[in-house]
Amino acid sequence: MRSFDVIILGAGAAGLMAAIEAGRRGRSVLVIEKAKKPAEKIRISGGGRCNFTNLNCVPANYLSNNPRFCVSALKRYTQRDFLARVEAAGIAWHEKTLGQLFCDGSSQQIIDLLLDDCAAAGVELRTETTVTEVEKREARFHVATDRGDFDGESLVVATGGPSIPKMGATGFAYELARQFGLKVVPPRPALVPFTFDPLVLEKLKPLSGVSTEAAVSCGKTRFREALLFTHRGLSGPAILQISSYWQPGQEVVIDLLPGRDAFEELRQARSEKPKLELHNVLAELLPRRLAQMICEESGIDGRLADLSDKKLRGVAELLNRWHLKPGGTEGYRTAEVTAGGVDTDGISSKTFEAKKVPGLYFIGECLDVTGWLGGYNFQWAWSSGHAAGQVV
Repeated sequence: MRSFDVIILGAGAAGLMAAIEAGRRGRSVLVIEKAKKPAEKIRISGGGRCNFTNLNCVPANYLSNNPRFCVSALKRYTQRDFLARVEAAGIAWHEKTLGQLFCDGSSQQIIDLLLDDCAAAGVELRTETTVTEVEKREARFHVATDRGDFDGESLVVATGGPSIPKMGATGFAYELARQFGLKVVPPRPALVPFTFDPLVLEKLKPLSGVSTEAAVSCGKTRFREALLFTHRGLSGPAILQISSYWQPGQEVVIDLLPGRDAFEELRQARSEKPKLELHNVLAELLPRRLAQMICEESGIDGRLADLSDKKLRGVAELLNRWHLKPGGTEGYRTAEVTAGGVDTDGISSKTFEAKKVPGLYFIGECLDVTGWLGGYNFQWAWSSGHAAGQVV
């Protein structure tokens, strides 16, 4: 059996970050990864260019049963700190919408940065290694794998959540948390497309491929970004964002003309162009297929001159406040992250150590901290990994 100061389970963003920081402090570090290659989620992220952080990152961009938990780590290691690391490595980057930062080249550049830093810090990385048992004996953690047994003074769990199972994602971190007496907030798919019951889907199917800007609300939460109709239902950034806040049975409200008063615009059009057909007017405001669907859904069409205020209000209601009830989501198969996870009440927000299990740490996505779409979850990985790496 080989011994290390620190054993880290999971070679994703959070695990590698923690390994680097611990290794730089002179700790002997082993990272165990069951996949063939490390950092697979980094590789596929951002269309292969890795949306590695967001310039606008603040604690309000995160969901958790304990919204204050993420504050300390995010303040101590910020998006600017990671960006400085990227620039020091000579990686060219660009900003897209809403503060999202991407590599100009490939996401492999971020992976190489992390692996190079791991190597420089003396970190040992073992891939294609499956953990079969974990136990604590006195003051040390014993980790049995299909490729040998190891023990360490500290054990860091960075195995993520079950989103995108085709990449090997599982709920292993939750099992380990429960084994050591920690609570788990029920996990659920987040940043995920909506699906609909057959009757609703039948109406939406002709719109497959149509995209438009929209504001989508659920309760008091609202996101204004692109919306995409698919053959399964609804997707696009606005939908993925709101899905993290949605609960089964809830409605979402879609504003297809965000920031505009649809009724006033239709009244003005009636005054200026009374002979125009409603569907043609709507086609000037929305993609044509979507405009046609609004007419069909409202049961209203014809010359504007023949349409009363009441009818125009009916159409405007659909344009500004279209109520839809999703039947569900596409699930973990396409979810970008997992909401819920290891309950942060049992974890120190400064060190990420389990309060009742000295030497045991949980970081990254496996915790009940979920970021918005757009680089926020990577920043959480960097920040939480950095915090743990300073103390393990």
